[in-house]
Amino acid sequence: MAGIFKPGYTALITGGASGIGLALAKKCRASGMKVLVADWNEESLASAPSATGSGGSLETFKIDVGKLDEWTKLKTKVDEIFGGKINLLALNAGVGRKTPWEDVSAFQYVLSTNLFGVIHGISTFLPASKAAAAEGKAAIVITGSKQGITNPPGTSPAYNASKAAVKSLAEQLAYDLRAGGPSVHLLVPGWTFTGLTKGAGGAKPAGAWWPEQVVDYLEKKMDEEKFYVICPDNDVTEETDKKRMLWSVGDIIEGRPPLSRWREDWKDKAQEWMDKQKV
Repeated sequence: MAGIFKPGYTALITGGASGIGLALAKKCRASGMKVLVADWNEESLASAPSATGSGGSLETFKIDVGKLDEWTKLKTKVDEIFGGKINLLALNAGVGRKTPWEDVSAFQYVLSTNLFGVIHGISTFLPASKAAAAEGKAAIVITGSKQGITNPPGTSPAYNASKAAVKSLAEQLAYDLRAGGPSVHLLVPGWTFTGLTKGAGGAKPAGAWWPEQVVDYLEKKMDEEKFYVICPDNDVTEETDKKRMLWSVGDIIEGRPPLSRWREDWKDKAQEWMDKQKV
């Protein structure tokens, strides 16, 4: 979708007050777009106008994306400042939390934001995106995760599940819009130095990308009209990502136990296969 970053175009970015969302807002403003950043963190929202530089305009809106009634209020704001048309709809809000199997509330918290935040965004603003596409260009960017594709075991099965569901929704949406309307893109960042990943702070690890690098890569893939935007980082190449995904699918095809790449009796076989694989 070449040319989505264009003067006068509009952008709504959830989770836009920090990390990748903030970097995307910065690019939009630098392109002369009208930007509305929606986020739950009041402190981050307050600093967003200065943090995103100059160029186009920027307004902010506090929202809990997991609450449908708050999307109704956001729609009123969008109708007011954008005339009901959104050229770039970025559904980027996300949270991470440890989710022990016994803690249902933790699952509800993660799924409410990561999954229903996307569902609410699509149901509320798909008409506005279609309206913008009818007059020019429009795109919907949905932020997923590699954890929603390869499903690595760890401390947050809810996060993996939410991002797997987001991938499925984005694929369905792209299929439904295949005949025309806004383009759809699934943004899958690699290791990125953001508020969600850096914890208490400190220097950026050498292997991680800056959020701005992710946004530049997104723009490149959008210009190439790619749906899957699987970002590498300074440690993991595009080729390595492909091998990991192929092995994960192989668990089903080959009848291996689930998540075999991380199992003691399979991980050496998995690594040997990936070392030999050409993709």
